[in-house]
Amino acid sequence: MWVLLRGAYPLRILLPMRGEWMGRRGLPRSLVPGSSRRRYRKEALPALEVPVLPLTTTEIRQYLRAHGIPFQDGYSCLRAPSPFVGSSDLKNQTGAATSFSLFIDKTTGRFLCMTSLAEGSWEDFQASVEGRGDGAREGALLTEAPEAKDMEEVRRIWDRAIPLWELPDPEEAQLARVMFGLTKVTDDTLRRFSVRYLRPARSLVFPWFSPRDLGLRGLKLLGAEGQGDGVHYMETTIPRPGAYHNLFGLPLISRRDVEVVLTSRELDSLALNQSTGLPTLALPRGTVCLPPALLPYLEQFRRIVFWLGDDLRSWEAAKLFARKLNPKRCSLVRPGEQQPRPLEAMNQGLNLSRILRTALPAWHKSIVSFRQLREEVLGELSNVEQAAGVRWSRFPDLNRLLKGHRKGELTVFTGPTGSGKTTFISEYALDLCTQGVNTLWGSFEISNVRLARVMLTQFAVGRLEEQLDKYEEWADRFEDLPLYFMTFHGQQSIRSVIDTMQHAVYVYDVCHVVIDNLQFMMGHEQLSTDRIAAQDYIVGAFRKFATDNNCHVTLVIHPRKEDDDKELQTASIFGSAKASQEADNVLILQDRKLVTGPGKRYLQVSKNRFDGDVGVFPLEFNKNSLTFSIPPKSKARLKKIKDDNGLVAKKPSSGKKGAMPQNSET
Repeated sequence: MWVLLRGAYPLRILLPMRGEWMGRRGLPRSLVPGSSRRRYRKEALPALEVPVLPLTTTEIRQYLRAHGIPFQDGYSCLRAPSPFVGSSDLKNQTGAATSFSLFIDKTTGRFLCMTSLAEGSWEDFQASVEGRGDGAREGALLTEAPEAKDMEEVRRIWDRAIPLWELPDPEEAQLARVMFGLTKVTDDTLRRFSVRYLRPARSLVFPWFSPRDLGLRGLKLLGAEGQGDGVHYMETTIPRPGAYHNLFGLPLISRRDVEVVLTSRELDSLALNQSTGLPTLALPRGTVCLPPALLPYLEQFRRIVFWLGDDLRSWEAAKLFARKLNPKRCSLVRPGEQQPRPLEAMNQGLNLSRILRTALPAWHKSIVSFRQLREEVLGELSNVEQAAGVRWSRFPDLNRLLKGHRKGELTVFTGPTGSGKTTFISEYALDLCTQGVNTLWGSFEISNVRLARVMLTQFAVGRLEEQLDKYEEWADRFEDLPLYFMTFHGQQSIRSVIDTMQHAVYVYDVCHVVIDNLQFMMGHEQLSTDRIAAQDYIVGAFRKFATDNNCHVTLVIHPRKEDDDKELQTASIFGSAKASQEADNVLILQDRKLVTGPGKRYLQVSKNRFDGDVGVFPLEFNKNSLTFSIPPKSKARLKKIKDDNGLVAKKPSSGKKGAMPQNSET
């Protein structure tokens, strides 16, 4: 008997049920040491009390010159001698190139010493140079080692895992190869990459070796499940995803290598290396994120080719990652029927070297004709559903109208005071976050603790205060979501907020920012005493940010004071018409409880720039789970609005339950 253990994100692994209790991370109890209580904390974004200009590359260079520190200019980092290297380490270094072992990120100033693995912020580096760091030179800034419990778990799993070719049952080995698509991957390739197989979990085990001493630092377990004609892969990492920074295949990279192919899966790296002989690396979190901490390991390559997958989401991720690594040295393999994932291409007998030669440059000075765009247009036409964006799982009616959540758009959301705007938008964003959409929350009206409590309740679909024994389990799963919070509260300047958003996009690959709400930034703007002009400036800044960073921004704006018996319209949004003009989507949470009784709410899509579909659908609030998503058995129907004036077209009553009463205006 098989059971699929998974959270909303990331997916859990597939395990055989053979009378053994399943412990934390979905592993058998015999592989789980000690208590399951966690002490992990996701890094909080910095709070900026006053506007602070972001660090620039020029400032970093000037500081290094002022202190007589030699440096070399790289693609995404500056290289300099490391103050964290002892005399014994210096003796082991040969040549000027290896002595420049400190890498400083040009965008954030964060540093990493490749010799000692010391890392820290730009302020930490300045403190160490100026002798203000308490014990910095003695290694106090060394990367935090994995927790002892994690390392015990890693070692226990690694010791129990064995190579595929050493399985005593040939049929079991063949079944594993078929499930993971490894029928054409040789034992030599698996041996070279140190891939093992964990029989109790029926999962492949990929190691994470330290680049300094090749010590084992972590593991990724990959399970497989048949779904129709395909296979669905499920992975789990130790340590947790946020701290798992492995570039699979890094120990095999030579200092002489100048070209590398980056993939989103370890299986694809195996296929590419075997078929082409080229150096290959697999990103630790696939298309979700490229942590800046990994950029120094990619500095040596003059050419980087991204071959992340066979869908538009992989294509968008490749373009985003190329911006971090300097697009001039990056090329992208465009998804297509004749250019599937590397492992699938090898299994289909395609020539992987030929596909790599078709990779498109990620950078061009300007687009002068349709020729540079025709391939991307073809990709969108042949993948219409993917081009529409990430679809909501809790709000199917929203999918029918907006079609999906797309990067680079601005959504304006409004609703009456007390109607549940924050509660709805938290579930709206949580739905996307559970599907891998990296999300940054800026809540200026309520505290992050309170917001996180609401979202955790929505995530668990129930009140955890009534079942505290399950809190650790749900909190563990919630912590693995790609979700971050700004530490602002109360009135803030738009510059501080934009700078923080820019940092989140670069460091955490955030592609959805929620701002709740715009009114909390207007008090800081000294552009004019005219509040309308201040709001127009702020809306314009968010519009520009969304476009420049290919990041979706959801902006909550309070409406103007309206009569209680009237429904809100697009014109009801506070301020001028600029907010609705700049927005790609306008969502209105209508609350008719004052007219028809308590709890009569519905969502109106009054603008949709993607394809023009607008309409309304009812929402049913569940106080126990704090959710607005409609239960699957609901018979409520979607209403589309096709009138250019925003009027709801009257329809004869169908007499069915769940039909919403029609109004002459919205």
